[in-house]
Amino acid sequence: MSIDEVLRAKDFRVTRARQLVWKVLTRSDTHRSASEILDEVHELDDSINASSVYRALALFSDLDLVRESHLGELSTWETAHEDETIHLVCEKCHTTIHFSTSVVDRLRAEVQRDTSFTPTTIDVQISGHCASCSPTT
Repeated sequence: MSIDEVLRAKDFRVTRARQLVWKVLTRSDTHRSASEILDEVHELDDSINASSVYRALALFSDLDLVRESHLGELSTWETAHEDETIHLVCEKCHTTIHFSTSVVDRLRAEVQRDTSFTPTTIDVQISGHCASCSPTT
């Protein structure tokens, strides 16, 4: 289903800003800050204002189409993915690697079993060094 179809199905207007923000988000699976997304949108159409980009990100988040992650001091955005994906964040170059594992499912089950809390979203981040930044031994 295209972003236009998703928006129409939820009774939201299809706007150029929303289309371009979606295009930027879906052309790769990297994490981007809102300002990076704005810069990329401006490469496609410099008439789109910043508030339209921020509103599009908020709407997409409300519709569970994107996820905002707080990786370190910076909030980043990416298309939505399953909770089973852990974010491996390099402390030097800030690259984010997605690591899929069943550990998150086991964590969800353990939290639910041992507490009266039902997790709806689990966002796990592990900090360290990517292969390019790892100290050589």
